[in-house]
Amino acid sequence: MEFTSEAIVLQARKHGETSAILETFTREQGRHNGLVRGGAGRRMRPLLQPGNIVEVEWRGRLEEHLGYYTVEIHQALAGTFMEDRLSLAALNAVAALLREMLPEKQPLPDLYAVTKIVLERLDDPQVWPALYVRWESVLLQALGYGLDLSACAATETTENLTHVSPRSGRAVSAEAAKPYTDKLFALPPFLRGEPVASPQDIADGLRLTGHFLETRVQWERNRTLPDARRVMVERLVADGLAAS
Repeated sequence: MEFTSEAIVLQARKHGETSAILETFTREQGRHNGLVRGGAGRRMRPLLQPGNIVEVEWRGRLEEHLGYYTVEIHQALAGTFMEDRLSLAALNAVAALLREMLPEKQPLPDLYAVTKIVLERLDDPQVWPALYVRWESVLLQALGYGLDLSACAATETTENLTHVSPRSGRAVSAEAAKPYTDKLFALPPFLRGEPVASPQDIADGLRLTGHFLETRVQWERNRTLPDARRVMVERLVADGLAAS
């Protein structure tokens, strides 16, 4: 058994004296692990940093075996992230959510494409926070818990959608939301296609997607959201990019 794929490095863990177990999100095979001979050495360590885009070739006797990776660098993004604490926090959040939530060996090409776009824009703090929220929305969709923001859950109107039901994940119009605004999530306009996102919009978006990631995905595993996401949110607030 073997395959070749572009992949995003999620984590590398030392194995034995010189090797490493590499966890990746591959374009063709989804989340996939493999053993890298020499992965703990000086030459390979920089390649296996989370956030790097690599080309991997996996070989194993059987599909269910750990198998072996050979790795070549495609885009060395990790070094850029290390220089900025906010970008690094976002990278850590993306990697942690993918490691915890993705099923193994299930191709998710749309999520892969969006993840790559987010990673490539982490050097622009005026852009990536909104992209990140959209990415969490795509993650929910890929896991089978997508939000339905197309029409009001109560009236089916597609106009003036301002809130989201915490139970159904469906949008609610301003008129229908009036008696229940304290029980609903605000729907930030950028998730409905508006081009600009304010710090309040980013905060609202993070609360919205975070709620469903925790109550729909992590609840089934008896887990909360990973600490890396909390750290990212705290740093966004500290830098004025998200409202408190």
